[in-house]
Amino acid sequence: MINDERLKLRWNKIVTKLSNQFADGDRLDVDAIIYLIGVQELGQGYREFKKDEKINLMHIAICKLLEPYGYYEFDFFDEEGWPHYKTLETLPSLKPGEQSLLMKEAIVRYFDA
Repeated sequence: MINDERLKLRWNKIVTKLSNQFADGDRLDVDAIIYLIGVQELGQGYREFKKDEKINLMHIAICKLLEPYGYYEFDFFDEEGWPHYKTLETLPSLKPGEQSLLMKEAIVRYFDA
């Protein structure tokens, strides 16, 4: 895991950049950033998404973010161009704070790549 202080600095830099770019400076939370990553990974540009599509976008992002940790692996694109992942390893039971830390670390790694 990334050093806590280093993670905080990198996380805040990413949040500031994305907030300025996509939210007119309003601070984005983890869920909003996960959604943006899902839109990016879908690769169809921004458009209006239905509620179930928004949930699927977040799922795509989570799979992509946790792929380097060995939890998911890209499987295929469906006929509509949506990526699908297969589960390689069951996620461990984490407390809410641990989940948040894991996702922040994964997001930082995503943007560093």
